[in-house]
Amino acid sequence: MLVLPVSDDDPLKTEVTMATFALIHGGGDVGWYWHLVERELRQRGHDTVAPNLPCEDDAVGLPDYADVVIDAIGDRRNVAVVAQSFGGFTAPLVAAAGVPVCVLVLVAGMIPAPGEAPDDWPANTGFDKVMREQAQRFRGEDLIYHDVPAALAAQARSLARAQSDTPGHAPWPLDAWPPVLTKFVLCTEDRFFPPAFMHRVVADRLGIIPDEIAAGHAVALSRPKELAEILASYAPPNR
Repeated sequence: MLVLPVSDDDPLKTEVTMATFALIHGGGDVGWYWHLVERELRQRGHDTVAPNLPCEDDAVGLPDYADVVIDAIGDRRNVAVVAQSFGGFTAPLVAAAGVPVCVLVLVAGMIPAPGEAPDDWPANTGFDKVMREQAQRFRGEDLIYHDVPAALAAQARSLARAQSDTPGHAPWPLDAWPPVLTKFVLCTEDRFFPPAFMHRVVADRLGIIPDEIAAGHAVALSRPKELAEILASYAPPNR
């Protein structure tokens, strides 16, 4: 565990417990998605890992995705597992695998139910209907990167990868949500997972009140500093 003094001028040398943030990207994406948030977290003294999941490989499923994250974490402790969108199906598997996780955070994340295949999530949550409504409402407009600077959005699109259908077919393997402190960051300008829909799903499936940020779905690119501040606030208190 890394401990640093708050200030060289502080005579009491108050110690701050730093965390490792394991950042999980969404479907068909790359770890690069988190690079601006990583910079902000590292400037605050935290460590980060943001691996590329094997999302193009039809031979692997969600447990394999979790193994990639676990390997990236290595022997680090005091881990905050943070997942974006489809990464919500992977993050709890990491937390349930014996990794020393202090907090589990979903950022505009999908919340799985025990035994639920990802392919069934849209119908089970009502997202299939919501998506049709959003497509009609924002006909021809960007639902993901609408509030991301144009050059950055173009780079994100250029790095996007194919998402295998394999992880969508198998039931989510956990019997229950892992007994780990869980937080949800809800994006109030999200056109993909609109806020009213996500408020209902968070309440139904986690029974918690989400924290809100004024951003669209790709919040790590549009509001990296603000998101990093929220994530850093979830790290364990000073000791």
